Amino acid sequence: MFPQFTEDQLAIREAAREFAKAEIEPGAAARDANSEFATDIIRQLGEMGFMGMTVPEAYGGAGVDFLSYILALEQVAYADASVAVAMSVNNSVACAPILAFGTEAQKQKYLKPLASGEELGGFMLTEPDAGSDATALKARATRVEGGWRLNGAKAWITNGGVGRYFITMARTDPDSAKKGISAFILDADQPGVVMGRPEHKMGLRSSRTVMVALEDAFVPDDALLGQLGDGLKVAFGGLDVGRIGIAAQALGIAQRAMDESITYAKARVSFGKPIGEHQMIQTYLAEMEARLQAARLLVYRAATLKEAGQPCTKEAATAKLFSTESAVFLCDRAVQIHGGYGYSQEYVVERLYRDVRITTIYEGTSEIQRMVIARELLKRPLSNA
Repeated sequence: MFPQFTEDQLAIREAAREFAKAEIEPGAAARDANSEFATDIIRQLGEMGFMGMTVPEAYGGAGVDFLSYILALEQVAYADASVAVAMSVNNSVACAPILAFGTEAQKQKYLKPLASGEELGGFMLTEPDAGSDATALKARATRVEGGWRLNGAKAWITNGGVGRYFITMARTDPDSAKKGISAFILDADQPGVVMGRPEHKMGLRSSRTVMVALEDAFVPDDALLGQLGDGLKVAFGGLDVGRIGIAAQALGIAQRAMDESITYAKARVSFGKPIGEHQMIQTYLAEMEARLQAARLLVYRAATLKEAGQPCTKEAATAKLFSTESAVFLCDRAVQIHGGYGYSQEYVVERLYRDVRITTIYEGTSEIQRMVIARELLKRPLSNA
């Protein structure tokens, strides 16, 4: 039966589950209420090897397979989605592009501190007027002696203000839409990188998200990631990884909503019996479970294909679309099952409902996923499979 996990994969999942239950979950509600970034927990995750899971040991990572990373991320998201997104961004869109496009010197310099949790990474692509349309970005990189000067604004930057190394896209050729964008590894710990105040968000309140102003921020020549003009190639090259990661986060949140709903349905009494014995609640639970299991298989399938080095753009987009939309459905039903208590901060489903909503937006909206899936279908030959 698919999937069949190895002993190592099961051990990693169990280690993540135990750490999440003991160290992450107890303080999640307080961090959410106070918008407090989980600095100590991120450091501990780094010590456990969870901040650079697929990074080879030679560069300070854990060197495990991609499915193991997805299993661990799911467990972290079950406990606290805000911690999971910091972990996901560091793994998927900070470490992964450096591993895929970086020189040996870049891997030695940047991957070791990122994978160990000594430093935190991020990704600067989105701008106030450029989100889904990456070709519309306006941030400029101007050639100077020894490197480049970056100017512009970046929006919705995860780990901003707490991270140090950011994969940053800027326009190096104003006359070319797609080939005029290059990728740089930006050290944010310098003058000219101005981190805005943390955004006040609906959910993921203890995750740090900021606007960033780049004012003559310097990047040396050896911080160019990939070739000049390869910015979109670098950005889009990590999208499959990022999308599967977001799908895993949604899966963890959805599983928590499912478990909380079952527990409440057994304990809450209405009309003389537990509400779980009422047909309507049973219908909700059955629909939730069906979507949850389907999402899980899609996520694990995409992760398995990615690990095997097979094309998985369609599968990653499908997993991201279905798991995030399903997770929103599950959290909505979880609140409904809890009734008025589901609207109270005393119950975790209220936080789950807020946290899950962003999963259909970041790393490509649901609308973008549908476009990607359709594009992949139309360019492939018909198959009987």
